[in-house]
Amino acid sequence: MVRGDVHAVNLPRKRGRAQSGGRYAVIVHDDRLLTMSTVLICPTSKSVRPASYRPRIELGEGRTHVLCEMVGHIDAGRLGDQVGHLSREEIAAVDEALGLVLGLSGR
Repeated sequence: MVRGDVHAVNLPRKRGRAQSGGRYAVIVHDDRLLTMSTVLICPTSKSVRPASYRPRIELGEGRTHVLCEMVGHIDAGRLGDQVGHLSREEIAAVDEALGLVLGLSGR
């Protein structure tokens, strides 16, 4: 497991607009910290509106958006099968979106 991997996940039911249920998620955790018991992920969705903080990626099944505004953590043992890995360009787009969402990009 490394940063940029895409895994199947089953997110618990939440209230409001939080993503839940079976979907894919991108690992955004720094590789140097992947020995921790939890990992940072961003879920994906095919049905959201495009936005600067939702980069589009290609998976075997087609295009989907990474929901960088919904970054969260999951127990590493709850990650399902790896279904893909982001290209360098896609990882750069996720990094830019996370910087925007977290207020880490230059203003």
